[in-house]
Amino acid sequence: MSVLKGKKVLLGVSGGIAAYKTATLVRLFIKAGAQVQVVMTPASKDFVTPLTLSTLSKNPVFSEFYNDEDENALWNNHVELGLWADLMIIAPATANTLAKMANGNCDNLLIATYLSAKCPVYFAPAMDLDMYKHPTSIDNFHKLQLFGNIMIPAESGELASGLSGEGRMAEPEHIISFLENDISQKLPLKGKKILITAGPTYEAIDPVRFIGNHSTGKMGFDIANEAAQLGAEVILISGPTHLNVNNLAIQLIRVQSAEEMYQQCHLYFDNVDVAIAAAAVADYKPKVVANQKIKKSDVNFSIELEKTKDILASLGEIKKHQFLIGFALETENEIEHAKLKIQKKNLDLIVLNSLNDEGAGFGKATNKITFIDKSFQIEPMPLKSKEEVAKDILNKIIQQYHA
Repeated sequence: MSVLKGKKVLLGVSGGIAAYKTATLVRLFIKAGAQVQVVMTPASKDFVTPLTLSTLSKNPVFSEFYNDEDENALWNNHVELGLWADLMIIAPATANTLAKMANGNCDNLLIATYLSAKCPVYFAPAMDLDMYKHPTSIDNFHKLQLFGNIMIPAESGELASGLSGEGRMAEPEHIISFLENDISQKLPLKGKKILITAGPTYEAIDPVRFIGNHSTGKMGFDIANEAAQLGAEVILISGPTHLNVNNLAIQLIRVQSAEEMYQQCHLYFDNVDVAIAAAAVADYKPKVVANQKIKKSDVNFSIELEKTKDILASLGEIKKHQFLIGFALETENEIEHAKLKIQKKNLDLIVLNSLNDEGAGFGKATNKITFIDKSFQIEPMPLKSKEEVAKDILNKIIQQYHA
């Protein structure tokens, strides 16, 4: 999965022959899962049509502040466009456009949008060899980078003038790779390894029946996906669930029983920075598992149960540098029980769920949680989607490492 997935990309197109490549660039952004808005300079429309980029981006293309052919038309709000984006890229960035960016010469919608952008701005120069090497161009490159903009270097090859050398806009595929690498290196959890447990465990009674619970695993999988998007390497140990992952940064290990989950957690725990125990592990299991299916005969049937190993407590006992997060699902005296769990299991943070809260618990798309840290600081959160709750949990981890 690309780190561009879900990103809002603002593409600025200026008037150079390399503008024809932006059709491919937009297509690659969309393929990576990004949302794309395009802003063009008037001159760029001589090289690629707004209709082409609008069709590929699935959004209107903007090139003027207002439509002077429609007296009722609203102005195109450059501030709104600049605030919308997660990242802006100007490609091709001609010598003329770069000079305007460097000096604040705001005479078109693209420059006005650039000056309004609050997100990271990338620029991909495109010009002839002598123009690329000219001292004013070099000065503008340096000036823009001092402003915090990120330059995607031009490539060498045949130029529109017939010369061959440096000045070609980077190929669309190379631009995408450059952005993915740059974004990945700056992700807040880059270099961190996170262990996450998810889903229920099934404790066998016989070859057919088991003791389990209603956990779907969605909360743990959402945490894993968010952690991977933030740059972490994730080990996801999941009990039985229909869910799957499609991010190469997530190593999915499927287990059935609490014992299997215990073994896998201890196999990886020493080498992780964070462990999040989101699984709903069975507290008890049958003491004896029948080899054959138990036949229905007597009116009453009893199964002797024994406790499963407490995975979270066992990790708390051997914890060294790890930031350990547990979950608590309670129905009464929630805060008191959660505080006891923090102490008994040596946790750094607990995520408390109450079945008394509407929209929380198993099988729901939403969750309502309360954070309690090891200092017993309590932070209740509103009802949110589980994806948003996952973001809140990962923000706590980011705060731990970037405080």
